[in-house]
Amino acid sequence: MESPPLLLRPDYDNVIVKRFIIATLLWGIVGMLVGVIIALQLAYWPANLGLPWTSFGRLRPLHTNAVIFAFTGNALFSGIYYSMQRLLKVRMWSDKLSAVHFWGWQAIIVSAAVTLPLGYTEGKEYAELIWPIDLAIAVVWLAFAANFFGTIAIRKVKHLYVAIWFYMSMVITITVLHVVNNLALPATLTRSYPIYAGMTDALVQWWYGHNAVGFLLTTPILGLMYYFLPKAANKPVYSYRLSIIHFWALVFLYIWAGPHHLLYSALPDWAQTVGMVFSLALLAPSWGGMLNGLLTLRGAWGQLREDPILKFFVSGITFYGMSTFEGPMMSIRSVNALSHYTDWTIAHVHSGALGWVGMSVFGMLYYMAPRVWERPLHSVSLATTHFWLASTGIVLYIVAMWTAGVTQGLMWRALDESGLLQYPNFVDTVKVLNPFYWIRFTGGTLYLVGVCVCAWNLYKTARSPAAPAVTENPEATAVVGA
Repeated sequence: MESPPLLLRPDYDNVIVKRFIIATLLWGIVGMLVGVIIALQLAYWPANLGLPWTSFGRLRPLHTNAVIFAFTGNALFSGIYYSMQRLLKVRMWSDKLSAVHFWGWQAIIVSAAVTLPLGYTEGKEYAELIWPIDLAIAVVWLAFAANFFGTIAIRKVKHLYVAIWFYMSMVITITVLHVVNNLALPATLTRSYPIYAGMTDALVQWWYGHNAVGFLLTTPILGLMYYFLPKAANKPVYSYRLSIIHFWALVFLYIWAGPHHLLYSALPDWAQTVGMVFSLALLAPSWGGMLNGLLTLRGAWGQLREDPILKFFVSGITFYGMSTFEGPMMSIRSVNALSHYTDWTIAHVHSGALGWVGMSVFGMLYYMAPRVWERPLHSVSLATTHFWLASTGIVLYIVAMWTAGVTQGLMWRALDESGLLQYPNFVDTVKVLNPFYWIRFTGGTLYLVGVCVCAWNLYKTARSPAAPAVTENPEATAVVGA
């Protein structure tokens, strides 16, 4: 198929994509670096430096916010802006709203990077930011939403490819989650009181917390997978019908799973059971999506030997299948009794965040960068090196934390011959786990080095001499013209 004349090609906005790619790499390095620092603090306490703003308690929320909202958030926006324009055959509805979105989001991240180490926090998991920043998030997110739906309204094609439905679930659901969970009465510029109290506050928080994972770290990444994996493999999606079933089943079931974070708490048993049952039901759509992604590569598995992009995507999808099996298992009461409050949960979170999300993001970045800068990738071998650094790092990390978590759970439950706790002192557990914390630190360091390799590779790609544009096969999706 011949490419259309240059003047007839849609005038896509690649500038906004480039900006978000650069921000993704910058904040990725920052977020992973803070993670490595706090991993060192857990293995070697003097690394806290004896200062309040460098202590684990201050840096830990900075790490989670940087990785979730700065690294992953910017990556999502880069992929959404890139793929939406090409799927809908139209430029984004408003360049000004795109700019407001980008600069506003970066300002929010900088605000978080300043306030969290200073100790200004609401004390809610993944929702620590103080109320003025929460308001700013709402404004910037609405600007993004207006641009998102405005682009859909002016699209040049009738069909909405399934990836856009996954993006849409993120835009709508995150809006509701953010507003409802952060409803509060301001007391000062840096302090507020939630409108909920007691167990209700905890339930709303984990309704938010689990669905923030579901609709920021899962559904949009799945949408990006459904766009970029077929493009990278030059194969159509294995089953478009299955992708639609995957979407509707996932968004219906996910929203009810939050109470599994509150097992063995004051939450009524029926609500705990609802969370457990819906978590177990999530196995079906999650593994359906995983199999749909892996089977898309039928007839193309040989490409994995040479193509680092496919290596990243296949690894990411595999971690998705593993973490979406592990999560429902951990929601079962008897398993949760062993795993809760232990490092097993840390292993689970990072297998999803760094395994599923991180590996998928890197595959997407390596695909997009040569196309938006119109340069060939600087080094395929460096990209492959990055893959092995990231893979080795995350495996070391999660295996160490799995082992540490099961050890913790068993030690906390162990009884002596008289029926008393065999290890009554918390420090007994800490001493046993210290070697695993050093392994976690090593794995996290390898992952960070991989991010730096990626940033250098893409920087050299963008700065390389002009070359013929890297193109993509327009037929490599499930829908003609996507």
